[in-house]
Formats: sequence, structure tokens, C-alpha cells
Amino acid sequence: MNLSKMKRRKFIRNSALLSMVPAIGACAGTTEKEETPKPVVKETRYQNGRSPWPICLDTATIRTAGDLAKKVDIAIKAGYDAIEPWDGELKEYEENGGDLKALGRMIRDKGLFVPSMIGLWGCLPEDEAAFQESLEATRNRMRMASEIGCEFVQAIPNNVGENYDNAFVASCYKRLLEIGEKEFNLNPALVFVEMFPLKTLGQAAAVALDANHPKAKIIPDVFHMYISEGGFEGLRQLNGDLFAIFQFNDAPKGMELSAMKDKDRVYPGDGILPLTKILQDLKATGFKRCISLELYNPTYHEQDPLEVAKTGLEKTLQVIEAAGV
Repeated sequence: MNLSKMKRRKFIRNSALLSMVPAIGACAGTTEKEETPKPVVKETRYQNGRSPWPICLDTATIRTAGDLAKKVDIAIKAGYDAIEPWDGELKEYEENGGDLKALGRMIRDKGLFVPSMIGLWGCLPEDEAAFQESLEATRNRMRMASEIGCEFVQAIPNNVGENYDNAFVASCYKRLLEIGEKEFNLNPALVFVEMFPLKTLGQAAAVALDANHPKAKIIPDVFHMYISEGGFEGLRQLNGDLFAIFQFNDAPKGMELSAMKDKDRVYPGDGILPLTKILQDLKATGFKRCISLELYNPTYHEQDPLEVAKTGLEKTLQVIEAAGV
């Protein structure tokens, strides 16, 4: 082989090696970029870091405290993040000359918010004629909830009827979602209650899923999950975004399950429910909205409302801390 051919081959080989350098560098750069750790997003916490969820006071807990303005004042003084009123309280407030929009602004100015209102009674009846007839009252309740600044309003299945038709109830719920979204910037969320035919977490989830609407939501309540005998194991199987709010309380010791009624609810941690496990499962679903203390106990109603509110908040936080969430 002559010298000129050898030089040519050496030149081609060296050129090929040099052409690989940018590619090797690019690969190295890609690897380095992929291995760079992503920034950690700090979890938002509430109650001076004691809770991953804002804590809300359902006004039923202090039902005898007076008008809605007094209940708002108690929630503020007790240290809650939010307050959850009832439709009758909003109606009474308006009838006495109050302005719900102004009240909502005052609540927000004081550092609270209103996640939900209870509720849309009779909004899910047995047939189409009854549904159409219910819409005037439903729209007025949605208006009140919207004016005070709610994101959600509770759709209560008190009139679905025995052996209700799941497909029909889902179609009604879907129409409520559309009305809420288009007319009131509001999201109706479905509750389930042991004393109504639609009584378990599974039944409520079925209606919400069959509504086939992106904003379909349900509102679990640990007491009704227990007394309906639907149980707690299904909770972890759901995505936390399905829950609009999470109602919190406990079931009393020394009482037969079949005898328990809403009035028998006790402070979280004072009863028999596996609340720490429930909260661990709730955290695992990715739920990020409010925990709402909801009690109807007449013994508490005889006590000082502010002390009841403070005690309920502290006991709720103690259970959350015990759960390690």
C-alpha cells in the first residue's frame, strides 16, 4: 500500500472519531440532566402546620349559638379555617335584612372561607315532573350559596325514593351540575345519608360516576359511612379529587350500631371509629380540601358554643396528629 492511501485511510478514521464527539457530549449532557433532582414542592399545611387540610366548622355543631353572624364570629375566635352554613341560616340572614355577598366578603377579610353550604333539599326526586317542580327552590338555594362565596353546595338525596333508579338520579345530578356551573359558578356535590335510600359511599360514587360530568363530587361523612354499614375500606380505592369536603366526627362508645342517630355523634377521638386509619387512607387518595367538624349532639348544644367549637377543633387536630399525616 502506498503512502498516500495510508494517509487517506487515517484521515477518514480520525474524521469519523471526531464526528462522534458531539453525539457523546450530547448523550452525557442528557444523562446529567435526567439525573438532576426535581425541586421538592412543599406541602401546604394548616393550623400552624398541624394539618394537611383546612379545618371547617359545620354550623350544626353550634346550632344554638344564635344567628349566622354570631356563628361566623365563633368560628373566627375558635381558630377555624372555614365555616359551613345551612340554607335556613342564609335564608334567615337575608330575611332580617342581611346581604350575603357582604357577609361573604367579611368572612374572607377575616381569613376564613366558605367551602360548602347544606343544602339542596329535594333536588333529586323520584320522577321528572317532581324534578322540574323542584328547580325553583334549588336555584334559589344555589343563589344563596353562590352569593356567600361557596365553591360547593350539598345535593341531598332525601326524596330519591325507595328502589331509586340510579340512571335517573345520575341524570338529575348531571343537570344540577350544569345549572350550578353555568348559572351560579357553583359545584353541587352529592351526599349520602343512612336514613335516606341513597345511604352508602358506594351508592353515592355510582351516581357521581354515572353522571358522566367532570365536576361530579361526593361528600363522605364518617358517621354515615359507619351506621350505613358501607364501611371504610372503599375510601382508599377512590381518587381524593372526587370528594368536595370530608365530614368529621365520631360514633359513641357503648351503643348498638342500629340505635345510633345523628344526635349521638361525639367529638373526634371520643368514640369508637378508626379515625387515624381513615385519615391515613384519606391522605393516600390525594384529598386536599376541607375536613369539616359536624356534630348534632344536644349535650354540646347546652354548653358554651365557643368552648364547643374550640374543643372540637383541638380534638380534630389531635386525631390528625395521631394519624401522622
